[in-house]
Amino acid sequence: MELNAKQKTAFGIGAVGKDMVYALSSSYVMYYYQDVLGLSATFVGLILMIARIFDAVNDPFMGVLVAKTRTRWGRFRPWLFSGTLLNAVVLYALFAAPAVQGTALMVYFTAVYILWGVTYTMMDIPYWSMIPAVTRTPAERESLSVIGRTCAGVGSAIVTMFTMLLVGVFGGSSERQGFKTVALLVAGCFVIAEVLCCLLFREKSRSESRVAGIREMFTALFRNDQAMVVVASIVLINCALYLTFNFIIYFFKYDFGGEGWKTGYTLFCTVGGAMQILGMMVLYPLLRRKCSNTQVFTVSLVAALAGYGVLLALCLLGFAGNLVILCIPGAVVFACNGMLTVLTTLFLSGSVDYGELQTGRREESVIFSMQTFVVKAASGVSVFLTGVGLDLIGLVGNTDETGPIAAQTSRTLLGLRLMMTVLPIVLLAGALLLFRRKFKLTDARMAQIAEELHHDEAGLDR
Repeated sequence: MELNAKQKTAFGIGAVGKDMVYALSSSYVMYYYQDVLGLSATFVGLILMIARIFDAVNDPFMGVLVAKTRTRWGRFRPWLFSGTLLNAVVLYALFAAPAVQGTALMVYFTAVYILWGVTYTMMDIPYWSMIPAVTRTPAERESLSVIGRTCAGVGSAIVTMFTMLLVGVFGGSSERQGFKTVALLVAGCFVIAEVLCCLLFREKSRSESRVAGIREMFTALFRNDQAMVVVASIVLINCALYLTFNFIIYFFKYDFGGEGWKTGYTLFCTVGGAMQILGMMVLYPLLRRKCSNTQVFTVSLVAALAGYGVLLALCLLGFAGNLVILCIPGAVVFACNGMLTVLTTLFLSGSVDYGELQTGRREESVIFSMQTFVVKAASGVSVFLTGVGLDLIGLVGNTDETGPIAAQTSRTLLGLRLMMTVLPIVLLAGALLLFRRKFKLTDARMAQIAEELHHDEAGLDR
């Protein structure tokens, strides 16, 4: 049975809400705690890395819990609902830090951010695990992956485009108050979206099978070489994008500069968000008609590398203050990222079938728990690198909100330009090399796997 329009719409609504939350945390937690509240950039980055190490243990075990869940409401929706409510509360707490400083603020940030990661995992793993669980038809999976990633891009773009403007509207001269109000607004939208997803998206009943133990599931997971290739690619691609996002707000505030820096930043992010959605909804389907998924993936990586190269050249040649020119390579990078996010989700779904053919077990929750972990790990690594980088280049934060924007040295500004372009280039080049050498789940191979699994199921039914 095909998924109907109501179910696909519900799945998309859920993606919008959850990526609004993720975008607010991943894009602005460094800026909020370092530039607004005055904590050391290196300390903030270190805590984010520690939180990701904790997630390394928590996320796969969450996948096992989801796989073992059996309720009248299904396997995934109870976790999606409960995780959403908890994560919404913690998100607000993350951007509503009490009026404390020093050690007290460090302790508060550490505890709340780790809790945010745990509660986000509770709802993110079951959300993406529904794709391979509700349908085995490759075309439906591709459709649902495109819908999910496109709508996730919409949610992320909304937050990226409007956060700093809304911070100014709600907080006036106080960015601290502005972030608090924005976090409350995003948390409310998040809860509404996930409740609608839970109510409208119905899980398909599947035949019961024995759920493997922890050791068996991890053995099967790490034997799935294609899942590991996709996971590693996700880390590299997301690290590149997050580094750009983390540095770009400092670039616009201190390099692009001027009283209208928030407007320039918002316009750049608006173009980027629109192109990311365009990449998912328009460019990917167009290229897919003429090329295989692996070919589209390669083209997207090469084009993104070219976009970063042009952006670097423009910054070094004195065009750092020209918003229109900067938006051109930026648009290319974000459009390519939109296509890459769709394809990595689709490839990860395919690795579930590949693993089942190899081991006889479907490990969708465990494998997709790795996606949740690596996306957060990529965020943690990139923010840690951002924090260390900001301290190394000597950036002076602007915690005095009533005063003028702090001036930076030419060395600091050059460091900003290099780090937001050269580091992503290195990471994307690594992803391209890994993919070309190790990935083998071509369209033809996936069709063959689907046929073999169908025959196996037909044999069992008889």
